[in-house]
Parts: sequence; C-alpha cells; structure tokens
Amino acid sequence: MVDFGRAGAGVSYISGPSRISWFFFLLFEILVACGMARAQISPGPLSRAHQSLSGTTQCASCHQFGASAPTFKCLDCHKEVAQRLAAKHGYHAAIQMQNPNGKDCVRCHLEHNGEDFNLLHWEPSPKQFDHRLTGYRLEGKHAGLACEKCHTPSKMVPGERELIKYKDLSKSFFGLSANCLTCHADPHKGQLGNDCERCHNVFDWKQASQFDHSKTRYPLTGLHIKVACEKCHKPDQPGGPARYKDMKFDACTACHVDPHKGSFKQRCEECHTTASWKKLLPRFEFDHSKTKYPLVGMHIRVGCSECHLNGDFKKPLPFAECVDCHKPDPHKGQFEARPKKGECAECHTLDGWKPSLFGVKEHATSQYPLQGKHITVECAKCHIPAGKDTVYKVKFAACMDCHKDPHDGQFASAPYQNRCEPCHTVQDFHRSSFTVADHRKTHFALAGAHVAVPCNECHKVGAGGRKDKILPFHFEDQSCTACHVDPHHGEFNDRMARRRANGTPLGCEACHSVKSWTDVNSFDHSKTKFPLLGAHRAVTCGACHKALPGSSQIQFKGTSQICEDCHVDAHGAQFAKDDKTRCASCHNVQRWVPSTFDHNTRTHFALTGGHANVACDKCHRETKMVDGKPVLFYKPTPIKCADCHGTQMKPAQPQSSIKSFQ
Repeated sequence: MVDFGRAGAGVSYISGPSRISWFFFLLFEILVACGMARAQISPGPLSRAHQSLSGTTQCASCHQFGASAPTFKCLDCHKEVAQRLAAKHGYHAAIQMQNPNGKDCVRCHLEHNGEDFNLLHWEPSPKQFDHRLTGYRLEGKHAGLACEKCHTPSKMVPGERELIKYKDLSKSFFGLSANCLTCHADPHKGQLGNDCERCHNVFDWKQASQFDHSKTRYPLTGLHIKVACEKCHKPDQPGGPARYKDMKFDACTACHVDPHKGSFKQRCEECHTTASWKKLLPRFEFDHSKTKYPLVGMHIRVGCSECHLNGDFKKPLPFAECVDCHKPDPHKGQFEARPKKGECAECHTLDGWKPSLFGVKEHATSQYPLQGKHITVECAKCHIPAGKDTVYKVKFAACMDCHKDPHDGQFASAPYQNRCEPCHTVQDFHRSSFTVADHRKTHFALAGAHVAVPCNECHKVGAGGRKDKILPFHFEDQSCTACHVDPHHGEFNDRMARRRANGTPLGCEACHSVKSWTDVNSFDHSKTKFPLLGAHRAVTCGACHKALPGSSQIQFKGTSQICEDCHVDAHGAQFAKDDKTRCASCHNVQRWVPSTFDHNTRTHFALTGGHANVACDKCHRETKMVDGKPVLFYKPTPIKCADCHGTQMKPAQPQSSIKSFQ
C-alpha cells in the first residue's frame, strides 16, 4: 500500500532501489499469472508506515491483479485524498492527477524501498514549497509563518481528521480549512458571522479596511469617520468581546453625555452636526440679544462652549468687565496704574483686538507724549511684538534708552554725556540744532568763510582718520591741511611751520585768512627778493605766478624778476638785442608811461628849444602791423625840418651839429 502522508511538490522519477522494486514488481505479476502466487516472492520490504501490510498474502490490499496496466488501490485507504480530488480542491487536484489509481501516485510516493524509506518526496525542499498549489496563497502575516504553526492536529477539521490514516497526525498536512476560524479564535463571538475577510485582511488584523460601515444601519459621517471602532463597540462586561449587535444609536445621548445637563429640550441634531460639535446649524435660532449680554463684533464667532464651560448654560456668567472672561491679563498688569485699571475697552473694541484704539491723543495721557517724528513711529517699533511678553512700560528718560548711539561714543564725555538733546530734537533728527554760536564753545570756533560751510563738508564719512561709516566730530589735527589740500604742494612748508604765540603752527594762515582764501594780506611780498612797487602792487598774484606748461601747479618760487619774461614786447622787437627787448632801459615799475627814455643822450636828435615839449607821437607816426596788431615804429624817423614842417618854412640858421636820427 502507498501512503500520501504529506502533500508535497512531487516529481516522477525511478532510480536506484526504485528500479529494482519495479523489476521485482513485474516479476511478481508474471509469477502470479503462472499460479505461483504462493511462492512468497516480494519486490522488497515495505516502509514503516505500511508494515501492517507486509507479506505476500497482503498484496491484494494495495494491488489489483489481472488489469492490463498496473493498478493501485491507494485511494481506497487514503479517503482524505480521494475526497479532495472529488471536490477538485487541494494540492493533488492542482497537479492534475489524471490516473490516481495508476501511475500518478507512484510518481511521488514509492514503496518496497525498505523500512526507513521516506514515502514523501519534496522538490526542491519543504521550505521552498509553492503553497499556491494547495489553493491557499500565503500572504501578509501568513507569509513568514512556519508550517507547524498552522498544520497541527488541534486545527484539523473533525470530519477530515477521521479520514487520515496517519497515526502521527502532527506529520500530516491534511485536515485544514481556508476559513480563518480554523486557526483564529473569533473575537466577536459569532456576532458578525464566520466570514472574517469581509472586514479584515491578512496584512493587518486591526485595520478593518474591508468593512463598509455605510452599508450598516448607522452610516458614519463627519467626525464619526475618524473615531476608532472600539470607542463605540465596547464590551458589555470588562474583558468581554466587543459588542457589534443591538447597538443603540437612535439618539446622540446613547453614546454622548448631555453637556447641557437638560438645559435644552431640543434634540442634539437640531443644533449640531457630526461635522463639528462647535459648529451650529444655520437653523439654530437662539437669540442672544435677548439675554443680558448681546453678542456683537468678534463675540458672534465665539463658540458657546468657550464661555459656557462644560455646556452649562444655567450657570450665571460675569461680564461687567473684559477681564471677567479674558484671563489672565495679557499685559501682565502693566496698565493697572492707569485711571481705568487696565480695562481692555480703553484700547480695544469688540470688532477686533487689533488695531489698538490707543493712538497719539491717548498717548498724551501717558508719561511720554508723542511729538515730532515720534508721532509717525509704529507702536511695534518701541513696543516690540512678543505676544504676551510685549513690554509697554519702556524706559524713556534718555534718547539712548531707545536709540543706538550713531556717533560711536564721541559725545560720551562732558558736557554732553551722550545726550542727544543739545544737538537734535524730536522734530527732525537729521536737522541739527547745533548752531555756529554753539560751535564757538568747541575747540574749533567757526569764523570767516568757515561760518558758511555746511556741517557735512567737514563732518563726512572717511574724514578725521576714521575707516568706518560713522561721521567724525573729533579731529586730532585741526590744521588747514587736515581738510584742505595744499595747492602749493609743500612749497611753503617752511613758512607754514612757523609758530604763533601760543605755540601752534601758522599753517595756511601764514599767508591766508579764514575770511577769504584770496585774502593774502598776511603775506609780505616786500620780504621776498622781489618787493612789489609801483604798478606791481595792483597786480594779482595769478598774473605773475602761473602754472608751468604741461602742469596745473602754480609756481611761486623761482618766478622770473625780469620784465620781458612777464611782459610782451609792445614794440615789435624794434629795440631787441640778442632777441631780447630790455624794458628797463626805457621804463620803470612806477608807471609804463611816460617813458624814462633820454632822447638827448641816446639819439642823434636832441630835443631842445621848441622840440623840448613836443609829444612823441607828433614825430613818431609810422605804424606797422605785427602779428595782426598795429605797432608804432620809432625808427627810422626823418630829422629834416621839411619832413615835418614842409618846404614853405623860412630857412633856419644852419646847425652844423645836426645829424641824421637813427
């Protein structure tokens, strides 16, 4: 007899002892056919499971003789396999056994191979067995379970367990049902039937995702959808099963305690919905204006339970002052010293907590009235928003209590002591009230042209040796060159180094004054190598001291003292010698005209007699154009009387000494 003790992935093969067994089996058939059945010839010993069928007298229990093909009676014994095949269910049906009484059984289960031969052959191994072939796919939580967790005698269906011939039922894989209750205890105690998969899945037992509550007598809506099952389906007794049948849900109070304690006769549904307990239905028509405290402004949006705690509407509520409800004081008693003791209505309205009603006018009732630029400052600039920690009682004794020192401590010492008021007002910080008169009290009194200089011309970024962006007000160097660029490029350093009576260097004031830059009365030209005399006294400095060609720097030292180096030759080079016309030979610095030219000693025509008082241009009349300008020429000039007086004049006494004027 062949045993189908365990359902496995069988593979048909005959090798080794199996071939010998099959040979003896055929030999046995031949001997029987010849009437030699009693010769006690066997193809091999049976396995331990079939030991009760040993002996040639028991062969007919498993083998059917006289058939044209080998026929076995396996299913006569193994009713559990026959039953599964008849129902077309289970592993043997899945592998499509076409001849269960023929070769199909011996493909996997071979006998007559010895007492210790295992009739069950696994291909490739029990752990790699494809459970889908049994008709029950292992998924989710089932996928990782060991075989013996489910295949135990205690979980076998009684009707099938009786059919199993295996003495040791713990080694059988038959008898299990696909029903969840075969392995799992019903936590609902039959309240919901036996079809667990209608609500649950093998991936997560607690997640009843398959259950559609909308198909029950109480569909879940609103916030009820988020409520856990156990919140409503509680056991009748502690430790008992959850209750799913005969649930009461005709009224909200079946589950919820009445928070109003009977104050209202209406049903909960007439005012509330499952969407939100605090959100009332539009048809809710309680007229709060008929109470002692009508709801206006933002109070209209406040939920009933915000004031009527625990839904108690019978308990009287104080409402004379805002603090009766709004506690604690969000300002932490900062306004208790005010006449109204910090009553909220002094600054706020019911239409909105923000913006505050406390404006400039109201601020005037405080210890710090707002004036000037402070009027336009936002409240949050001084009272920095910090929720309940916002400070309203701030320091204001000094400007520095709010404002940072923009001068980097330059006025920290006496007499200012970092006080802003001596220079600024709340009207306009950028317009300083520091006057010229105030400046006279400093170490640098303003005088002359300095009085008209704007402050930012001296007090500007980068001045005074500062490398930052802070305006300088302290200057260690108060000399002219600390602000002004030396236009003389050190040409007068020796004069500028001279000291006053108080020991300070003269600097630019050795020549100039603060009254005007062009005022150089302090410079004494008579102490130079070229004293200014005559017409030179009226000449401006720039007329003589000019920039050299190719340079913008005016030269003072080394200026030529020769007339012709400064003055243009007015005579067209008619008196030039060696390309130079010596002006000093005829003129002096006192005046250009009349000339100091001595006509008697320097020419051959002495001016005597009537000629002594004749003007120069009476005789010297010839004019020529030189470089586009008319120039009076002095030579040659005729010296004959007729050249000037004509031929009609009477002959004069001969003068043997007269010579031609050249």
